[in-house]
Amino acid sequence: MVDIDADVVKFCKENLPENAEAFADPRLELVIDDAKAVLEQSATGFDVIIMDLDDPLEDGPCYQLYTEEFYTMCKRKLNPGGVFVTQSGQAGVKRHHLVWSPVNSTLRQVFPAVRAYNQAVYSFMDEWGWNMAFVDGDMGTLLEPDQVDDRIARRIKGELRFLDGESYKGLFCLSKAHRKTLAEEKRVLSREKGTFSFMHSQGLCIAGAKS
Repeated sequence: MVDIDADVVKFCKENLPENAEAFADPRLELVIDDAKAVLEQSATGFDVIIMDLDDPLEDGPCYQLYTEEFYTMCKRKLNPGGVFVTQSGQAGVKRHHLVWSPVNSTLRQVFPAVRAYNQAVYSFMDEWGWNMAFVDGDMGTLLEPDQVDDRIARRIKGELRFLDGESYKGLFCLSKAHRKTLAEEKRVLSREKGTFSFMHSQGLCIAGAKS
């Protein structure tokens, strides 16, 4: 795990008991640094890269991590069969076009298979979106619910409160509006040709697209 802000990590350890035990797991290596720099400098390949970032605000530190250039670098760092996942902003019916769908379109320029999914996050007062991309196109095929249940039983100790085979399947059952937007989305987010559109009411900003 790489995080740029040691104070935030310390706060989470002390105030989020649901996740605090993870920091004591001997399998975890915590690095306080710039994740982009760590990836660029790493000579080690990764099986999975999970990006849980701030939204791409114009004045924020993360907008360059939502671009075709960055995703291309991440793909190079993945091992064969590797998977890349990124949070992708609001994904409700009214706002899923702001970040979620152009991130999906951008990833499709880089990876052979990409899956978008969403889930209600009530503390954010909206559905939230993620995109999952695969180095190998064949891996983009969804598992059956019983396959997910079997893998959870074999790999995870204890009982999960949210994820099982049926809820996994539900994450990828997108509304008609979502599917239409993803099918028609052509924007590709770029570092060099990025522009910004600011949503004052939501505090959201998206790197503009190149044609």
